Amino acid sequence: MELSMKTLGNLPATVVMSDYDRSAVRPGIAHLSVGNFHRAHQAVYVDRVLALPEQGGWGIVGVGLLDTPAEAAKAAALQAQDGLYTLTECPADKPDVVRVIKSLVEYVHAPADRAAAICRLADPAIRVVTMTITEGGYYMDEAGQFMHSHPDMVEDLARQVPHSAFGVMAEALRLRREAGVVPFTVLSCDNVPHNGHVARKALVGWAEQRDKDLAGWISQNVAFPSCMVDRITPAVREADIQRLDAASGIQDRAPVYCEDFIQWVVEDTFSSGRPDWEKVGVLFTQDVAPYEQVKLRMLNATHSMMALPGVLMGYRVVSDAMQDASLYALLQQFLGFDAEPLLQAPPGMALQEYGALLLSRFRNKAISDQLVRIASDSASKLPVFIRPTASGVVAQGRDARRIAFLLACFCAYLAGRDEKGAAYDVLEPHLTDEDKKLAFDADPAKALEMSVFSGWDLEKSDAFVTQFVEMRQALKAQGVRKTLETGVLA
Repeated sequence: MELSMKTLGNLPATVVMSDYDRSAVRPGIAHLSVGNFHRAHQAVYVDRVLALPEQGGWGIVGVGLLDTPAEAAKAAALQAQDGLYTLTECPADKPDVVRVIKSLVEYVHAPADRAAAICRLADPAIRVVTMTITEGGYYMDEAGQFMHSHPDMVEDLARQVPHSAFGVMAEALRLRREAGVVPFTVLSCDNVPHNGHVARKALVGWAEQRDKDLAGWISQNVAFPSCMVDRITPAVREADIQRLDAASGIQDRAPVYCEDFIQWVVEDTFSSGRPDWEKVGVLFTQDVAPYEQVKLRMLNATHSMMALPGVLMGYRVVSDAMQDASLYALLQQFLGFDAEPLLQAPPGMALQEYGALLLSRFRNKAISDQLVRIASDSASKLPVFIRPTASGVVAQGRDARRIAFLLACFCAYLAGRDEKGAAYDVLEPHLTDEDKKLAFDADPAKALEMSVFSGWDLEKSDAFVTQFVEMRQALKAQGVRKTLETGVLA
């Protein structure tokens, strides 16, 4: 059965839906870059809230920004299905639950008409703009300043109609200001520390290069709440589409699957109202930072700690890597010895219990993600997820073997071939040619001069440099497993 508004009332009885009249929903939220995570996370909370009284004005307008065949295909699929899609939630020890998510009421593929997409955001009905544009999409340097001189931003600022997320939002806010319309809230949902503050820096930084008066108006009037998001959502391949559709009994061109765990912590600061998310499981707080730091430095960091050596060992999915006793021990020791001692737990959270839950979630075979995908763009991820722990460990003179091992694995990963001889794609858009030369320099220590490690100050520690060089030499001489078992694990 095809999925659309026409067939919504005739779906299999096993499919779960929130109880509200989809035809009565009006858009109030726009989301930039509608990836799988957004559809498994924020869109789910909106789907829940739309079933509450007087919340029908918070439907989502999805806005696709990238001009790629995959994005165009996704837009066509969601538009053909009236924005509907199936979400399969996969518990570790219970039957899967298939839901149809109805909160995405409109989808705009910006490359088809970027001016129209900007006008859509300028609509007074849009009161919140959320986004998931990845860690590298904010164009921040190591000092936390917007890189307006980056070639991508120079090109975007020169366009009459911008393409970037921040250019699109700035132009939409300009139209709203000229029309006397209150601004929307900008809510970043990316894994970036202090993501609200970073989003403000990026948007105001872009606007300053175009119109200083507009930048000042944005700075004074637009709210940028920070938030922490959490739900493991794998990439969906063609084989997954066939598997998910066969299980649901629905012909869905854009299905998503995920774990059953979900969490969202949001700073309660909004420019023009917000949904009653607190009634459907969202935690509102005035201080997101402790939750954010725990998630980034435990969950996301552990993902990197698993993925880089795991790919080199020949593993391709998370659940397989988690069956490896040595890798599992590495993650346990990283959490217990490195990450947790440097963190302050939020109220009501026990870090050891949270760490144990993470490892249990990673072992869920039903949502096992692709390790190469997790390892991709490590040049953007490592500074966010690993740097704070690495800097703390080194500054306190503690055992840095696990950090040195991970960074050595990152360098080896860049070669694009595992220890079994199998090739894999290396997607590192934020590494320069000079970075790659440093990674493969005859002097192993030169890799610490790569831009990804700028500001870490690791090269100032003779002890760390020695450990890093030894790890690189050991990986080359005896491989990941032997190095891990004899030189890393406590």
